[in-house]
Amino acid sequence: MTTLLEAKALRKSFGGVRAVAGISLAVPAGAIYAVIGPNGAGKSTLMNLLSGTYQPDSGELVFAGTALAGLPSHARVRLGLARTFQKIRLFKQLSLLDNVLAGFHIHHDVPAWQYFLPGAAFRRDWRRSREEGMRLLEFVGLADRALDRAGALAYGQQRMLEIARALATKPRLFILDEPAAGLNAAEVDFLLGRLREIRSRDITVVVVEHNMDLVMNVADRVFVMDHGEPLFEGTPREVQDHPKVIEAYLGGEFG
Repeated sequence: MTTLLEAKALRKSFGGVRAVAGISLAVPAGAIYAVIGPNGAGKSTLMNLLSGTYQPDSGELVFAGTALAGLPSHARVRLGLARTFQKIRLFKQLSLLDNVLAGFHIHHDVPAWQYFLPGAAFRRDWRRSREEGMRLLEFVGLADRALDRAGALAYGQQRMLEIARALATKPRLFILDEPAAGLNAAEVDFLLGRLREIRSRDITVVVVEHNMDLVMNVADRVFVMDHGEPLFEGTPREVQDHPKVIEAYLGGEFG
């Protein structure tokens, strides 16, 4: 399979703490690629390096043939790399639809002057954005609440809204940092289905997750970290059976 995102020997330290210590990985295009590991393994730091929130101390990072060194997050979004965060970041005073519309900002095709004197191009873009925004809200099961305030949503619904907003950027690679955190069983099942549907739309997914049932049911490849270092990479079955993974993270055999 073609590699969409490749990292080579990434390192990142905070003071004397080595959060990421020599991580190399290759994310295949069209795959769901899971990153797992115990608390403090460096998973979120790695995602911050991939998305541009942090810059590595050393190492290389290439996305679709473009070197990402020095590029900030907003530049990586324009290349087609989007993400959600472990801690939900929404515009809670805005409506659900307005939150999703914020994700379209990089795709507006309107002359600057029409923001002051709206013309035909502005009106076409306005209609298109709202139609696409509603389709994304429907995709995450929230279309009937499009005009509600985002802060009024239940926690699991806020997770779904954040996914819809990130999808509005039309990513080629979508990074999700613990999307199942705080979700109940029914919400996890819904999320699993959405991840499969996202992949079917030719979007590559990188997911950091502690919910092993979700990971083992949806991932094509699983990368295991421990103390900032690579421990093992393989299929879900290989990860389940690997003794070092069981010892470091899983704490016993899978059921």
